[in-house]
Amino acid sequence: MNKVSFVQLSPSDNVVVAISELAPGHILEVGGESVATVNRIPAGHKVAVRAIKQGEAVYKFGSQIGSATADIAAGEHVHSHNLQHKHDVITDVPSTDPPAAPAKLERTFEGYVRPSGRVGTRNYIAVISTVNCSASVSQFVARRFEGDALDEYPNVDGVFAVTHETGCGMGYATLRHEMLSRVLVGAARHPNVAACVLIGLGCEQGSMGYLFEKHGIVPLHAPDGEKLTRDKGDAIPVLTMQDEGGTRKTIERAVQIVKDLLPVVNANRRETVSASELSVGLECGGSDGYSGITANPAVGCAADRIVASGGTAMLAETSEIYGAEHLLVQRSRSPEVALALIERIEWWKEYVGMFGLELDNNPSVGNKAGGLTTIAEKSLGAVAKAGSTALEAVYQYAEQVHQKGLVVMDTPGFDPASVTGMVAGGANMILFTTGRGSCFGCKPTPSIKIATNTAMYDRMIEDMDLNAGTVVEGSTVDQVGEEIYNKILAVASGEKTKSELAGIGDYEFIPWTVGPTL
Repeated sequence: MNKVSFVQLSPSDNVVVAISELAPGHILEVGGESVATVNRIPAGHKVAVRAIKQGEAVYKFGSQIGSATADIAAGEHVHSHNLQHKHDVITDVPSTDPPAAPAKLERTFEGYVRPSGRVGTRNYIAVISTVNCSASVSQFVARRFEGDALDEYPNVDGVFAVTHETGCGMGYATLRHEMLSRVLVGAARHPNVAACVLIGLGCEQGSMGYLFEKHGIVPLHAPDGEKLTRDKGDAIPVLTMQDEGGTRKTIERAVQIVKDLLPVVNANRRETVSASELSVGLECGGSDGYSGITANPAVGCAADRIVASGGTAMLAETSEIYGAEHLLVQRSRSPEVALALIERIEWWKEYVGMFGLELDNNPSVGNKAGGLTTIAEKSLGAVAKAGSTALEAVYQYAEQVHQKGLVVMDTPGFDPASVTGMVAGGANMILFTTGRGSCFGCKPTPSIKIATNTAMYDRMIEDMDLNAGTVVEGSTVDQVGEEIYNKILAVASGEKTKSELAGIGDYEFIPWTVGPTL
């Protein structure tokens, strides 16, 4: 194993990142110069390799991540006590320079081809609450199919409940209403969901009627005892507790509907399809100083392969693109795409300002403990997940994503809410990098968790699917990217992720909505 103690990400950087904890007096050989550490440098943290004067720019990844708030000596720890950042967003985009398309990559996986033509990587039945008032009922229905209840249906991945905290107490047809509706419709029509049941209370503001009229959901009011088959087309069984006669009757009716659906869903079979049917959401959570060095660039290599295969790679977390948006602006397909991204970032600045916050203060307590200091530093590492291809489109939260190639979806940085938006948009796979150790999973979309460092991977191996920490131990970023891409194809074909094996994913469905609760 390579015992390197630090990494310099660009020759122009005036800081390096400690790969392991460095004691005071540790000698770093950088660019032909010897630098002795002044103080203890935790693993993943930055150390200056030359003197930096107060007000001078600090560089990492070859880009400015902030300015020194005090004189920093060569060998000194660089972090929140002597580094800060204030970012100005680009507003003028006269032209862009999108890179050439990558060489075509022909790969396949075994997926479920739906009547709509979309392809799923899993075969679930969803019980979807349109309002929080029906959440317990949906959970009770799903629980009836736990344990050995599905033993006769080996091709069914499970029955799960889609519940949330809202659905009423909001203005009709407002932004909040529309955002929630996009999420619910996205769950109902998701390629990993072979069938679903919608359950509401009956008097909620987020009414079934809005889903029917605005989003084209077709209700199927099956008489008691009628078998539900594929010849019903896109129609969805819809129940309201008030019409059914209360909690118990709604549960029993929904359970019977699911029982009738099981043979239909179980009849689905995987078949060989092009990797162009992949729509992969890119997420990072619990990031640390290794994230932008190991896992995120490796995911970027995998994202390039997804695009080369004709698929979609979906970057999210707009609040963590802020500070590195110039990298995506430069490679946007057109100025219009670039301006759409900038508009979303400007919206976020205004939005958080309403609550007395700033995007510049985004790094969390865990991020800072892991070595990340400023939003620019965090975002430069996060955007590495996007690889190197052209940015083709920018989508609003939970919009249906139809564009192939690299796209951005506007989501918050909170992992469950971000992934919920991408899943609602059609992501049939999730890549999730983590340095501190996130145990995230979600249904109905498999989440491949990628550790940024070997120490955490070994400690949390029951939750981690891949270890990108090998990048600082001798493997190349591209080699790990190839490993990730092959893992995507395997999981898309049915291999279970660690979170799936642990049964995680029933409570991570968190729609993001903007607006007051009335």
